[in-house]
Amino acid sequence: MEPDAYPARYWHLLEDGRIQCDLCPRDCKLHEGQRGACFVRMREADQMILTTYGRSSGFCIDPIEKKPLNHFYPGSSVLSFGTAGCNLACKFCQNWDISKSKDMDRLMDQASPEAIAVAAQQALCKSVAFTYNDPVIFAEYAMDVADACHSRGIQTVAVTAGYMREQPRRDFYAKMDAANVDLKAFTDDFYFKLTGSRLQPVLDTLTYLKHKTSVWFEITTLLIPGHNDSDQEITALSQWVMKELGSRCAVALLGLPP
Repeated sequence: MEPDAYPARYWHLLEDGRIQCDLCPRDCKLHEGQRGACFVRMREADQMILTTYGRSSGFCIDPIEKKPLNHFYPGSSVLSFGTAGCNLACKFCQNWDISKSKDMDRLMDQASPEAIAVAAQQALCKSVAFTYNDPVIFAEYAMDVADACHSRGIQTVAVTAGYMREQPRRDFYAKMDAANVDLKAFTDDFYFKLTGSRLQPVLDTLTYLKHKTSVWFEITTLLIPGHNDSDQEITALSQWVMKELGSRCAVALLGLPP
């Protein structure tokens, strides 16, 4: 088995002998030895493994507002960490060296879930954030870290694009206390052409968080001139948020220089 491999959840065997990953809507179908689009979930010996369990691309202590979460224990510190890989392919990615890394040597730091919880406690952090790349792709690791954190009274934060299937969504957010969901645009055309994904699963995640969980969540939209910043699109996004999530739900609109 691959070094640091960990048996993954959320997959099934297809009739043609391939394994389908059921974690996100990409539905990657893999032959022996192949990796999914995220690069970190791999088929080995007729099972799915997570190759980045217990390994991180780095740790940092941040203000919670940097996640960004403006109304979740404001003024507190958060221990941030991520792994490598991503299930989206954003052409404007600002963490591309991590999220698109196919070099596992980037994962310099090794840490068990318990070690991360202890480090957060010793650093007087109120919470631990899964960030830098999307925690969806290392869900098993993130959920184990969350359990270790909760046993020490530490909160957990997911910084995510929200692109995942229904069952893992339920399991994952049952372990999270807060989330910042990146609603990248409000057209499926943008999602397809610039991120290699689709809009609807992200909207499904947002409505699930609002109506089926007690998770505190905030939304961020990065405005890219000429792509998702028209008055029409911003109006449509705002109207959807008002209708589906409520008038008290705020969206942070961040600008990217042209």
